[in-house]
Amino acid sequence: MTRFAVSPLWEAVASVRIIKRPHQFPEYLAWYERVRPHLAEMDWRLFTDLVQMPTPAIPTFICPPPTTSQPTLDIELATLVATAPEAVRAGLDMLPGPRSSPLAALYADPPTHLARLAEVIRAYTDAVIAPYWPRMRTLLEREVLLGAQRMATDGVHGLLNQLDPFVRLEADTLKVEHIVLAGSVRLDGRGLLLVPSVFNGRRVWSNFGSPGQPVLRFPARAVATLWERNPAPGGRGLARVLGRTRAALLRELAVPTPTLELAERCGLTAGTVSQHLGALREAGLVGAHRVGRFVFYARTTAAEALVAAAT
Repeated sequence: MTRFAVSPLWEAVASVRIIKRPHQFPEYLAWYERVRPHLAEMDWRLFTDLVQMPTPAIPTFICPPPTTSQPTLDIELATLVATAPEAVRAGLDMLPGPRSSPLAALYADPPTHLARLAEVIRAYTDAVIAPYWPRMRTLLEREVLLGAQRMATDGVHGLLNQLDPFVRLEADTLKVEHIVLAGSVRLDGRGLLLVPSVFNGRRVWSNFGSPGQPVLRFPARAVATLWERNPAPGGRGLARVLGRTRAALLRELAVPTPTLELAERCGLTAGTVSQHLGALREAGLVGAHRVGRFVFYARTTAAEALVAAAT
């Protein structure tokens, strides 16, 4: 069975690449400039040495596949700490070049230094990701919604063959072409674990070697909007017809979004947003979809045409 999951630990791991080479990832520069002051206060070399630039591979033990659809960071760190020593050493053997002193210590005594690594990742996440996590989680959850909708409409082949130009599902074989290598795996009825990611960059990451389902981590859309301080202004023509608030809400609903995030982005109370969404739903301009504990609102086809005409 093909399933989706969100991974806080993977977001921490993937974000290290951006901090190491921020100007290679312009869509994250606003985030980087805000978190950079916190980095000077950290001793995080044990973590950062595991994510090299350029990045031919990342040791699997620091980003184990999520076991549930929405694991907490604590759950994922517990899995990391429980990694068998031989798996840690095999992961470190994948990295090119000589080992730094922190990685040499991890190789020599995995249990002790895995516990230390988990502490470092926790401190790093609290400093540079936790302030943005509510909005990140919302964006990732709507990626799950959109992916599930596409899979329901077009099937697994339709979903995967539109996910990325370098991903193809042919019969039961998934083929992925990465920058430095290419690989394929037969799914053999196991399905696939799909993990949307904010800090993925522009390409997919795969893990075909771990036990269980193969993993494909793919970039979420509209990532740059996470760092915006103000909502995008509505078009004047649309505002004259619908009113400024409803026009702004429609423009924010370019991707499905729950009420609380709409309220935050538009500077409104949740009650006010709910009232306007109710009116837009009655007019056939907004639809609602439940995913877990959230109700996501999205523009209908009629609303898409209206927004496009007013742009």
